[in-house]
Amino acid sequence: MKRTAKIAIAAGVTLIILATVGLLVLSSLAPKPANPSAGGFLGVAEVGETASYQPVEDFAAAVGRQPDIVLYYSSWKEAFQQRLAAEAYAHRATPFVQIDPGHTSLAVIAAGHDDGYLISYARQVKAYGHPVIIGFAAEMNGYWDPWGYGHTSPAVFVAAWRHLVTVFRRQGANNVIWLWTVDITEPGTGPVQDWWPGNSYVTWVGIDGYYYRRDYTFGDAFLPTIAEVRIFTQRPILLSETAIGQVAGQAAKIPDLFDGVRANHLLGFVWFDQTQSDGIYHQDWRLEDNPAGLAAFRRELKTYREPGKSLSPRAGS
Repeated sequence: MKRTAKIAIAAGVTLIILATVGLLVLSSLAPKPANPSAGGFLGVAEVGETASYQPVEDFAAAVGRQPDIVLYYSSWKEAFQQRLAAEAYAHRATPFVQIDPGHTSLAVIAAGHDDGYLISYARQVKAYGHPVIIGFAAEMNGYWDPWGYGHTSPAVFVAAWRHLVTVFRRQGANNVIWLWTVDITEPGTGPVQDWWPGNSYVTWVGIDGYYYRRDYTFGDAFLPTIAEVRIFTQRPILLSETAIGQVAGQAAKIPDLFDGVRANHLLGFVWFDQTQSDGIYHQDWRLEDNPAGLAAFRRELKTYREPGKSLSPRAGS
C-alpha cells in the first residue's frame, strides 16, 4: 500500500513477459462481467479524512462528483470510525476500511485470541446499519508486510480471514462487503490463488496497483493479476487502491485507466489522492496538484457512468 512506502515494481523484460502472458490468458478465459449491473464506482483515500470529511468534500468539488466509496486505513485494535462512516453515508458514499493487523500474528487471530476486539468491532459495524467494505491484511501476496509472502504462510492467512468473517457473521454484521485485496503481480510476489479463502468468504476482489512510469499502461499494471484471479473466481473486481503519478504522465494516462476499468468490466476504482515525494514509487498522486491531470479526470468522469444501484453485501453472490 502506498501508505506503507513498500510497493515493489515490475521492470524490464520480466514485466513485458508477465504482461504478455496476462493478455494471452485473459483472451483465452474471455471473462464475462461477474456482476454486470454493478460498476462505475469512484472511490477516494484522502489524508486527514478520519478527523474531518472536508478533504473528501474538496476532492468531490475538484473532480465534479461525490465519491461512492471512501477508503481509510485502520490499525489493529482501532475502533470502527463511526463518525467518518456517518459522514460518508450522509454524502451517499460507502465507508471502506482496510484493517492492518500490524505485528499481531495471524495465527493468534485465527486461534481466536483477539475475538474480544473482533466482536466489539463487528457490533459497531452492525450498529451502523449500512454497507461497509472491509479488507484485512491486504497485499498478502507481497513480501513487505509481516503477514505477507515469505513471512506468514497462505494457510495461516486463509484461517485468519475465515475466522474474521465467521466472527462478524455470528454477531449478525451482515452489512459487510468482504474485500479480499492483493497487490498487482510483479517480481517477488507470490501466486495470488494460494491466499484465496473461497467464494463463501469473499464478496469482492480488490487489486492494488499504480502507474509509476511513462511507459506503464493498464495492461502492464493490472491485466496479469486480473487473469490470475479469473482462473479461480468470478467475484467482482475493484481496483482498491490506485493512482497515476505525475512522473508517470498523469494527465495522459488517465484515459487509459478509465478505459481499462470499462473494458475489463471492473466495479470501479479507488483513487489514492495523496501527495508523496520519495522517488518513483512514492510520487505526487494528488489530482488537485496537477491542473492538467484534474482536467483529464473530469473529462473522463463525464462518460463514466455512476452506479445503477446501491452497494450491497450480496453483490456477486
